[in-house]
Amino acid sequence: MKNKVIMPFRSAKHQHRKCQKIALDSAKKLCESQGQRLTPLRQRVLELVWQTHEPVKAYDILDQLKDEHSSSAPPTVYRALDFLQEQGLVHKIESLNAYIGCGGPDESHEHSQFLICQQCGAVAELDDIDITNLLNEKVSELGFTMQTGMVEIVGVCAICNH
Repeated sequence: MKNKVIMPFRSAKHQHRKCQKIALDSAKKLCESQGQRLTPLRQRVLELVWQTHEPVKAYDILDQLKDEHSSSAPPTVYRALDFLQEQGLVHKIESLNAYIGCGGPDESHEHSQFLICQQCGAVAELDDIDITNLLNEKVSELGFTMQTGMVEIVGVCAICNH
């Protein structure tokens, strides 16, 4: 595992349509390689998560789905989100109770670090082994064994800082 930025904050040059297409193509390939079905509903939920680089709440997804399919219900959305999480295609930002697309679905993200801009809502994802190792060291001093170590850091992104 290397220290790297999995998904940076968007920049002024960001081509979001290209970004979305890459994410959806990767999701299809990943599901196919794992023998999993990316059903039309699961794909649509993933598309709605990837509409922006900001976390989206399940009920906001439900509202958009209801516009398309009036029979959509909360369990339908939560089942799709659970599937997408299990496949590593989305992350749940616990502090916001919202979901964000995964910038690197073909890699393990048990110990990702999320940088959340409190002004614009954008999220960047890091996978920094040094941070993970330091957390493991500190929690083990307390006799604690870390299973997952996702860290959510709230602040202000470079765009909002200007």
